[in-house]
Amino acid sequence: MKKFLWAGPAVVLVGLCAWLWHIARQIERQSEVDEARPADVILVLGAAEYRGRPSPVLEARLNHALYLYLKKTAPYILTTGGAGGEPFFTEGDVGRSYLSRHGVPSEAILVEPEGESTAESVAAAVEIMHQKNLRSAVVVSDGYHIFRVKQMLMAQGIAAYGSPRPSPPTARWMYFRQAMGYSLWRIGVNI
Repeated sequence: MKKFLWAGPAVVLVGLCAWLWHIARQIERQSEVDEARPADVILVLGAAEYRGRPSPVLEARLNHALYLYLKKTAPYILTTGGAGGEPFFTEGDVGRSYLSRHGVPSEAILVEPEGESTAESVAAAVEIMHQKNLRSAVVVSDGYHIFRVKQMLMAQGIAAYGSPRPSPPTARWMYFRQAMGYSLWRIGVNI
């Protein structure tokens, strides 16, 4: 009888691990693909900023978005990210300032400055996109991040394409971490 009591949870655990492994593999495959193509907007996911200056990760994302913008991939760049504990600056506003200093006209830069998580930033970005009748986006972030963001955008009716910033190889545990984040989002837990 004890064997049967353990069988149910063991099957669930094995199934959950198989699901996470499957999603992690999809995330890894997506992270290596650049799908950049003409779209309505280039969506840049936020990352840390330091007193008004982008962190190296955010700067690399912004540089990649700038490259795509200069190739005329999209007429707008939408920067995202809230304050993250910083009293004077947001990731989205730091992104706008950086892009402006690098020649992007202010009317071509849209900003989402409130999101404190990926889910919040994407939801707010979708709202901005709907207001401006923008229906497609090239997502710029780290490769491991793009799968989940694309799924969130597509769930809101946005055609989404990934374009990862150039970066060194990603540790495999990051794919598993994103698989967990994606799975939680699928059941309604936004992180």
